[in-house]
Amino acid sequence: MKRIALLFAAMAVCLSASAQGDYITRTGVVEENGTLRLVEPRSTIAVDITVERTEVIVGPYARFAQKYLGMRAPLSDKDTYRIAGASIRLLADNEYVASAELPASTEVVAPQSGDVREFARLLPDRMDSRALTTDQAAAEAAEAIFSLRKHRIELITGEAGENVFGAGLAAALKEIDAYENAYLELFFGRRIVSTQTVRLTVMPSSDKFGYILARFSEKDGLIPASDLSGEIVILQIEPSGDTSLRYLHEAGPKDKQTIDCRLADFSTCILSCGTTPVVRTVLPLFEYGRDVKIVR
Repeated sequence: MKRIALLFAAMAVCLSASAQGDYITRTGVVEENGTLRLVEPRSTIAVDITVERTEVIVGPYARFAQKYLGMRAPLSDKDTYRIAGASIRLLADNEYVASAELPASTEVVAPQSGDVREFARLLPDRMDSRALTTDQAAAEAAEAIFSLRKHRIELITGEAGENVFGAGLAAALKEIDAYENAYLELFFGRRIVSTQTVRLTVMPSSDKFGYILARFSEKDGLIPASDLSGEIVILQIEPSGDTSLRYLHEAGPKDKQTIDCRLADFSTCILSCGTTPVVRTVLPLFEYGRDVKIVR
């Protein structure tokens, strides 16, 4: 009786492959609520890949940064991509692929002021209509940066007067920081970092152990698998070969009352970009398991 109770308890929770790690399920013709249906165990693997994009936008005074500020600045716009993270899991039978929630896309601008992809045409404190060369405008911007830093120190040390304190001091320092960032952007530009998570799905086959999902390029990010300009993004599956029956009794030749079941193989799933592993996990996959008969 105890063995029969264990059997039906296992069957109740293991009727399908799910993200909860089930390793056994019914196969063949199954009767449920008076209705017969054909059960063929299938696994659906969801691979979620988070790609990070770094966009560098050059400042209009970039070539004068070394001259007036003593630091080199980027001299050309540039986009680079990297795989920031990934996860591998099983989708439940009732979980529609497109409806599963993915992490929200993000964008961070550093430093941030005004429109993230346009720089001010005029210097923040320009009050006259003098015609300046780019070199002269850069020199004035650099002087403004040093002046703002001097005023910041004077405020912090109290040299600017005793009437600036508390919330007023914090507000003044915040305003100075905003002005300094606006000037610095004219030299060093902006760096925009954004992330996006993409879901790719695989329905494995018992005779296939490698699945090319896409390709990846540092210049273009995730690209179609047919685009040979990038490194392959591949999911490799390594079955363990261990499909031993746990807790239940496998039927022998003389057993008459049996139930047809499929045991999953706890397979190692490895996502790689080129030759570099990104993430690995172990999942119970029915496609690499074996069929067994359980004593009813």
